[in-house]
Amino acid sequence: MKKSDRAYSKWFVDEVYPHENALKAWIDSRFSGVCDSSDVVQEAFVKILEARKRGPIVNPRAFLFITARNLVLNHIRHFKYERPPGIREVDEFSIADELRTPLEKVVYSEEIDLLKEAIKSLPEKCREVVTLRKVYGLSILETAEFLAVSRHTVETQSAIGLKKCMRYFEQRGYQVRG
Repeated sequence: MKKSDRAYSKWFVDEVYPHENALKAWIDSRFSGVCDSSDVVQEAFVKILEARKRGPIVNPRAFLFITARNLVLNHIRHFKYERPPGIREVDEFSIADELRTPLEKVVYSEEIDLLKEAIKSLPEKCREVVTLRKVYGLSILETAEFLAVSRHTVETQSAIGLKKCMRYFEQRGYQVRG
């Protein structure tokens, strides 16, 4: 085994594999009955290893969870018209608010709904970049790798998206600090 292969394996064992159980639990809690969480985790592992071959991944945990989420959403989209009974529609733009207190949920619900609307109103590529960068916290490089676009594209689309979101808020009477 080459030194680079050992480093690659060590990176996976240290940075990615420890999140397996948490990822399975998260998939089961969010997408129960939609697909097999073990299959999604394995496919997410393959995707993150492929991405790692192209360059470093700054936040492997975030990348892994976003990859798994997208795999499940792709599965749902594929079976959208053949959805089994009891499986609810998944809101692709739901902002992870499981960590908010009930009071915070009430206080911020209007702004969150408005932010969702603003993001939904963006062109597709712009929406993907803003969601990955600002909602899920991926770096410019991680976002570029994930979407298979250049860093420049991520920077440009991010700036455009944020300006359009700010304009969206301003048009609805909110004061936005730039």
